[in-house]
Amino acid sequence: MKILNGKELADFIKERQAEIVASLKKKPKLLIIRDNDNPIITKYVDLKIRYGEDIGIIVEDFLAKNSNEIAKKIQSANQDKNISGIILQLPILETAKTNELTNLISPEKDVDGLGENSNFDSATATAINWLLAGYDIKLKNQKIALVGRGKLVGAPLFKMFKNSGYDVEMFHRGDDLTKLKNFDIIITATGIPGLISDDYIKPGAVLIDAGTASENGVIKGDLDEAIRTRTDLTAITPKLGGVGPLTVTCLFDHLLQTVKS
Repeated sequence: MKILNGKELADFIKERQAEIVASLKKKPKLLIIRDNDNPIITKYVDLKIRYGEDIGIIVEDFLAKNSNEIAKKIQSANQDKNISGIILQLPILETAKTNELTNLISPEKDVDGLGENSNFDSATATAINWLLAGYDIKLKNQKIALVGRGKLVGAPLFKMFKNSGYDVEMFHRGDDLTKLKNFDIIITATGIPGLISDDYIKPGAVLIDAGTASENGVIKGDLDEAIRTRTDLTAITPKLGGVGPLTVTCLFDHLLQTVKS
């Protein structure tokens, strides 16, 4: 069984990015905007800050008080020539305003790829594609299930796969997940710990867990722990170091494209 270790792939790309940054006369700057400091948000912001430091990119972390302050900061950053990329770290407290706020980000600075007119594809969805390609997981003639319709993963990945002509079906957290037994590749991103039961998975399946939630201070994914004891799967992401590291790498790849373009 293959362990789909995104960190290993990310390390190779990171070396190339560091070389590119070193050759630039003006270093790019990334602005991260958030409105809360829950453990998952803090973890991913810290990862991006450290990554930026490692390859020579400035990362500013801005904690807003409310959605109005987020909007003002985005509008200001859009006009700031020293800021190359802007990320609205999701989820925000006022979830109903997510689309409104992500669409405020200038398309050329929307390195997370979440705005309707962004110049980039979703970073997380792209990272999943990189992970599958990096471990030679074929998607053609496979039945693919996406669990979770979120803006970060499910919705953009569904669009990507459909445009590529793949056989893909979308599931929401309230759907009959026992039907997952019929699928060869399952990608889940709901943020509900243990949602995907061992009983739902057939032998030989490929599992990508992009869900994250904090439970008693411990970050957990969507897959039930019993699944990880199986030896009859084709491939699975590890508890840590699967999609996350590649998502960060993809964000900075997009950022470097804004500088080179």
